[in-house]
Amino acid sequence: MARRVRWLVSFALGVALSLHAVVQALSGDIQVVGRFGPSTSPEGFPNGWKPLTFRKIPSQTRYTMIREGEHYVVKAESHASASGLYKALDLDPKVYRVISWRWKVENILAKGDARRKEGDDYPARLYVAFQYDARNATLWEKTSYGAYKLIYGEYPPKNVINYIWDSRLPKGTAIDSAYTDRAKMIAVESGAEHVGRWVREERNLYDDYTRLFGKAPPRIAGIALMTDTDNTGEDAVAYYGDIVLQSVDSGDR
Repeated sequence: MARRVRWLVSFALGVALSLHAVVQALSGDIQVVGRFGPSTSPEGFPNGWKPLTFRKIPSQTRYTMIREGEHYVVKAESHASASGLYKALDLDPKVYRVISWRWKVENILAKGDARRKEGDDYPARLYVAFQYDARNATLWEKTSYGAYKLIYGEYPPKNVINYIWDSRLPKGTAIDSAYTDRAKMIAVESGAEHVGRWVREERNLYDDYTRLFGKAPPRIAGIALMTDTDNTGEDAVAYYGDIVLQSVDSGDR
């Protein structure tokens, strides 16, 4: 009897370990960046997220947590305004290669145009910031980034990828920001075809960065969501669902 019990225990343990390995292989490494719920900060923002504001833009986008069906989401309302919500991270993009999220917009912008500064507004965007690495910096970068750190206490991001819902760029188009080549814009959605509907997006962040910047990405510094209409002077309403970083894309599972 004792031998049979030991065998059953060993068998059960082996099955459990095998199942655990299978689950790991199927799911990969997962980092939930934004799983939005009823609990918020005193300011009403999702826990762990902070406002991202700009000194020269006085009017800020309003972000609130709302419940839609069974899920909590972030609602953004912009009236000739610009600001975002930012979550600081420190993650290896070689591990967390894929980003996925859901979003919905109520309208696109009539004057929105990612190619021009005066049209650089989006009903919805999600951007990923990458860390500055002093070990691989030029002398100019060390000087300018060092000066920034002296003033603000931390380095600014090195480069940024913006995943945008654009008004007119063909879907899939990637261009430099109208302001700097350190920020790349990818139109993952464009136009009014999916207005009013939830759309799920998935991008291989590692591949996007390598293709756009010509080298492997440094560590992920943070993720922000933003709805802005300060340049066009228009109104926009958008919704953001859960945001996840993971090691494999859905097609590999």
